[in-house]
Amino acid sequence: MNHLIIYAHPRKKSFNHAILDTVTESCRQEGHEVVVRDLYSIGFQPALGPSEMLGGVEEDVVQEQTYVSWADHVVFIYPLWWAGMPAILKGYIDRVFSYGFAYKYVNGVQTRLLAGKRATLIHTQNKSQEEYEANGIENAMNLTIDKAILEYCGFTLNRHLVFDSIVDSTTEERNDWLAQLPRRMYSPSTTNRRRT
Repeated sequence: MNHLIIYAHPRKKSFNHAILDTVTESCRQEGHEVVVRDLYSIGFQPALGPSEMLGGVEEDVVQEQTYVSWADHVVFIYPLWWAGMPAILKGYIDRVFSYGFAYKYVNGVQTRLLAGKRATLIHTQNKSQEEYEANGIENAMNLTIDKAILEYCGFTLNRHLVFDSIVDSTTEERNDWLAQLPRRMYSPSTTNRRRT
C-alpha cells in the first residue's frame, strides 16, 4: 500500500513529530511505501494565488497532486489550533485539493474525484476531549474537516485519532500512546476520535 503522510508542525522536538516517526516506521515495517510531506520543512506556500482562483495550477501544486494521486492512504498529522488545522495545512488543502483534481461538477452533480482513497487524521490538542464534546466543538470539527473536506472529495475516513490534554500528559503516558498508535490506526472502533 502507498501511504502519503502530510505533516504540519513547525517543531522537530514535538509530540507531533514523535507521532510522525511512529507512523512512518510502522508503515515501513509492514512493507508499505511511504512518502512524507513535512509542510514546514519543504516551505509549502499556503496562500492561494489569483491565477489559481481562475483554475490555474502552479508547479508546486502539481507535484503535491502527484503524491496524492499515488497514495492509497493519506495520513494527516497536525496540532489543533483555534479548533482547526494550522494555516499551512488548510492552505495545502485549498491549493492541492482543487476543482478538477479533488472534485468537480457535471451538469450540476458533484463528482468526488478522490474516491477509493482512505484517509486517517491524527491531531493533538491541549484541551480535553470531554470539554470539546460538551461545547459542540468536537461535532463542528467533524463536520468541517472529516465531512466537508475529506468525504466531500471522496475519501473514506479510516480513523480520526485525537491525543488530548497534551500539556497535562506525562512522558510515560505519551510513550504508551505511541506504542498503541499502530494498532489504533487500523483497529475497528466506534470511538474514533478518542485517545483511550
